[in-house]
Amino acid sequence: MLGRVIKAAGMAGLAGLAVLTAGCGPGGAGSLGPAPSGSAPAGADASAPLLPASQASASRASGPETGTGPGTGAALNVQVWLMRSGRLFPAARTIAVTRAVGRAAVESLLTGPDAAERAAGVTSAIPAGTRLLGLDISGGTATADLSAAIGQAGGSVPARLAQLTYTLTQFPTVRSVRLQVGGTAVTVLGGVPVQAAQTRAMWAALLPPITVNAPFVGQRVRSPVSVAGTADVFEAAVSLRIIGADGTVIARGFTTASCGTGCRGAYAATVPFTVSRAQPGIIEVYQVSARDGSATAIQDIPVTLLPLPGTPSPGD
Repeated sequence: MLGRVIKAAGMAGLAGLAVLTAGCGPGGAGSLGPAPSGSAPAGADASAPLLPASQASASRASGPETGTGPGTGAALNVQVWLMRSGRLFPAARTIAVTRAVGRAAVESLLTGPDAAERAAGVTSAIPAGTRLLGLDISGGTATADLSAAIGQAGGSVPARLAQLTYTLTQFPTVRSVRLQVGGTAVTVLGGVPVQAAQTRAMWAALLPPITVNAPFVGQRVRSPVSVAGTADVFEAAVSLRIIGADGTVIARGFTTASCGTGCRGAYAATVPFTVSRAQPGIIEVYQVSARDGSATAIQDIPVTLLPLPGTPSPGD
């Protein structure tokens, strides 16, 4: 399995992303996921700190940008929440700075996973062809008006609602999400009752025991790599290892989340590693089983491992 993931990651033409080290605060599900960092243009539809352009990578936006940005070429990173193995999975998108930050994030969500993410087993429960017709954010609630495709038969309706809710509630101005289809409030979607206001707490059961907010699938990383996310694991103990192209473990790390054993907390660690050449690799985050010492609740993130500048190549 590991060899297939590394091979897929290497073949996918992985794009570089800036490392996002912002985690989420301790406590309940509503604290998950870093907000973008920097400063939003005046009148933005979701006021959140944005990533400074000097730290932004080459654009990896998956959908068209909307709204009227400042036209300076500045960029910001946002999260979209996709699915992996039936659980929520955060992914990164770099978009142009715009007054319609929330709209741009949702439109990126609706395009689904990119090639590198698909190779890593990332999917989306939102049906292809679903379009965002409108987005209004007022009083802490985002009202998203989607096209009728969102209600197509087949697939998990709860996962669709969870993806939309987690993507929009990354912004500090959004605490809940209301769904409309074609301008009409939705009470049932695909036979599933829909609450008037969706919150992260409603869909916390769809989170895996460990999420990884950074690095993201396809990121090019140098030593030391910053790893961050959230976890609900035994005694809050989070283990990490870096696996090279040949399947060898080349570095290990350990940290603790801010809460554990029945509650979700944030974790962050910096792990040094050494490689002599650029190569596909895996950042693996997991918990150690108290029963037999095996790795469980594994999250593996395919990346490209880069040597430090000036590192001699093999044979030099």
